[in-house]
Amino acid sequence: MGLGLVGASDGAGAQGNAVLKISTFPGVTNFPIFAAEHKGLFTKYGLTIDLVYTPNSRVQRDGLEKGEYQIIQTAADNCVAMVELDKADAIIVAGGDNGFNRIIVQPDIDRLSDLRGKTVVVDAPNIAFALLLYKALKDSGLNKEDYKINSVGGTGERLAAMIGDKANVAAIMGLPFVFRAAAAGLKDIGSAYGSIGAYQSDSVVVMRDWAAANRDILMRYIKAVVDGRRWILDPANKAEATQLLADKGNVPFDMAAKSYAVISDPAGGYARDAKLDIPGFKNVLRLRAELEGQWGGNPPSPEKYLDLSYYDKAIAGL
Repeated sequence: MGLGLVGASDGAGAQGNAVLKISTFPGVTNFPIFAAEHKGLFTKYGLTIDLVYTPNSRVQRDGLEKGEYQIIQTAADNCVAMVELDKADAIIVAGGDNGFNRIIVQPDIDRLSDLRGKTVVVDAPNIAFALLLYKALKDSGLNKEDYKINSVGGTGERLAAMIGDKANVAAIMGLPFVFRAAAAGLKDIGSAYGSIGAYQSDSVVVMRDWAAANRDILMRYIKAVVDGRRWILDPANKAEATQLLADKGNVPFDMAAKSYAVISDPAGGYARDAKLDIPGFKNVLRLRAELEGQWGGNPPSPEKYLDLSYYDKAIAGL
């Protein structure tokens, strides 16, 4: 689904116009992108953006590696999976948020221990939010052999699977899907983070060689989305930003307002200027080590998957 967010080249000045194809999942990850387009920030930085929604992480990761997309905004663990499982030289260059993930269940489920013998729905069985769910279940006394796993795709697909078949009893969902789920009669039984604590979800991921060859373009993208994020979080823009999220996110205004309240919370909302949460990313690595046995159970240094030099220089220029 191409969303065609275009920043015209006439404001690009001497830096010229660059075309970027960006792959994301639907949800509030895209809000800063919507804001950057809405306020002419892509034009300001000489960019034309073609935003495409992915049905699942496999399509997204493969597309980045093949050069179908220049940038993906995705859970940080997807970059780790590209490096470790796909042997692709991907890097995280900026952060965003913790995913605002909640555990959503069918209305007859009261606690995670009730999921014994039942089916949970995930994107891919060994990636990102699936690992979050497995950890929550493990902390409730359930191992993988105690439940069934149904891989259906992104959050919209997980919501549809739960609405369409009550045998799909649980999934992790973020904003604004948690509010859609509630409207459909599903139940929110709490945060997905539990004993994990800090968690890095939304991240800007690129191929290392592309970044090196397109340093200026990448920094212009980072500047545009950080400026978009600053505009969103300015209290003076609350009403306009909420309406933008409702329109571009295709959600009712009340759900957009509830989502805005979460992401604008100084304590638990968007990370300031999309700064990567290093402790949160270390927990991403710990989860993969614990639940998948990666690296013999001993996670490596985060630096293996990061190059924040583009971000640092972009922020210094704002």
